Amino acid sequence: MKLLFIEDEKSLRQALISYFEGEGYLCESAHDFASASEKINLYQYDCVVVDINLPDGSGLNIIKSLKQQQSESGIIIVSARNALDDKLHGLELGSDDYLTKPFHLSELNARIKSIFRRRTFKGQHEVSFQEIKIRTDEMKVSVKGEEIVLTKKEFELLIYLIANQNRMLTKAAIAEHLWGDNADMLDNFDFIYTHIKNLRKKLMEKGCPDYLHSVYGMGYKFGV
Repeated sequence: MKLLFIEDEKSLRQALISYFEGEGYLCESAHDFASASEKINLYQYDCVVVDINLPDGSGLNIIKSLKQQQSESGIIIVSARNALDDKLHGLELGSDDYLTKPFHLSELNARIKSIFRRRTFKGQHEVSFQEIKIRTDEMKVSVKGEEIVLTKKEFELLIYLIANQNRMLTKAAIAEHLWGDNADMLDNFDFIYTHIKNLRKKLMEKGCPDYLHSVYGMGYKFGV
């Protein structure tokens, strides 16, 4: 899951990145309105955590921009303000949740997971595709009842493929989902083939049909 933290307070921003990377998320950050606007216009995120008070603008305008783009990102507002009007305004604009500072990082984590499940898998902790079962909260995958060991990237790739089953996904889209901004610095996407090959091999060794289909010159499609 790819997160964007829009937070001008350096110590909190660093704490957020450290905690959520430790939880296995792909994390990016922006420290002001300008850098946040650039990122949401260039990249897609599973969830955006945005502070209302930014040194050069309002986080509420970031939410407006996301909604104008018809972004599918989940949105959580965090702010030192505790006024009901701010909370209601943020929710009316289309944010999914609101947290008042100070907050526990574990609580924010729980809310991010809840939004991701609700948006992607209708709130379910367990996701099924044919004989594949995934426990999203435990990062466990089984095929026909037998657990399969995946690397972190393979797990993220499988979730992404199932969430977008029967859609053609470009190599660039897969790279951005797995590596975020760093994907821009890659000379090519040959490594995507390696992750696809390894995931396909592990699934088929457990008895799955080959659900991963190459779309020549474009990318991959996952489905029956």
